[in-house]
Amino acid sequence: MPLLHIHLSEARGADLARSVAREVFRALVDVAKAPEESQFCYIDVYPADRILSHPTYGGVERHDPVLIEITMNVGRTAEVKTALYAAVASNLNETLRLRPDDVMICLREVPKENWSFGGGRATYL
Repeated sequence: MPLLHIHLSEARGADLARSVAREVFRALVDVAKAPEESQFCYIDVYPADRILSHPTYGGVERHDPVLIEITMNVGRTAEVKTALYAAVASNLNETLRLRPDDVMICLREVPKENWSFGGGRATYL
């Protein structure tokens, strides 16, 4: 079950963020084998002066970054994670024309017992 948190500038707009979420979920299902119905996402849109990022850190040329935070269950291999990052960047470039250098991904893994989808229940226990 992935939980997405997407951060971008208001110049890009919330409509774009919803499309970003769609493409990230597509990569999560295709590459990381996340369940198709496990789509949860929070979107934050900021004034441009509230986004601070070094333009070349990590060997890229960043212009208007889109930060994608993915929280998901622990257990995927480094190869799956690498393929996921590539699929996300490719999907966003092909469908939304986002520059791959502007796509930053932070993946967090948590144990299954850290999830409750409601009702006060530990969903995976």
